[in-house]
Amino acid sequence: MIIPITELSTDVLHSIVESFVLREGTDYGAVEISLAEKVEQVLQQLHDGEIVLVYSELYESVDIVDAQHFNQLNQRNN
Repeated sequence: MIIPITELSTDVLHSIVESFVLREGTDYGAVEISLAEKVEQVLQQLHDGEIVLVYSELYESVDIVDAQHFNQLNQRNN
């Protein structure tokens, strides 16, 4: 289930994104990017609709996933 980011307070959304960035451990290439910059990039992608915030009832967890991939999975399951 997609969680509309407009339904969350700024602080809650920021905390979710920060947690996501910290657990990803992704290599961002030759140039080091600060945590704050990574968080801002993810927030921008959320606002642009490139990625979505989803809640899993099965796992009782929140994650951030690629919007197009999420929509394709939902179409297959319906």
